[in-house]
Amino acid sequence: MNEVFDFIINSRKAFIKLIDGLTIEELNKIPDGFSNNIIWNFGHIVVSTQTLCYVRTGVLQDATSVKFNEYYKKDTKPSYTVTEEEVAELKVIAIESIEKIKEDYSNGKFSSITPFITATYGVQLNSIEEVLITTIGHDNMHCGYASALKKYM
Repeated sequence: MNEVFDFIINSRKAFIKLIDGLTIEELNKIPDGFSNNIIWNFGHIVVSTQTLCYVRTGVLQDATSVKFNEYYKKDTKPSYTVTEEEVAELKVIAIESIEKIKEDYSNGKFSSITPFITATYGVQLNSIEEVLITTIGHDNMHCGYASALKKYM
């Protein structure tokens, strides 16, 4: 599983590199024909992985401990101009949250989860390993969206 965690972290570092090359205005821009922006896509992966791993699996009762969840969870869209400070915090959480999930995984916190069906893919996930592998696809899908949005800058 170390390879899976490493891949998630490296993918997020690549997404951060994409963000680092843009201004705050570019990160917040919603091009015509789109419903979100680059920073929303990044924030969405940050909160979604935590929610999938802890809440949807039944490890936690709710997502109150997931910072920024209300702004970036599924079925939301940008509702305010994100600041440089928030972008910086999201970058930190993007990596630290995966390190925390890895630590909790090593400590057996996810040894027994409640299976659930994903909204995005419609697939039942029965183990934390399946959740983490799905996270890779989800993260990279949103990084792809962000790359497409960047072409409209």
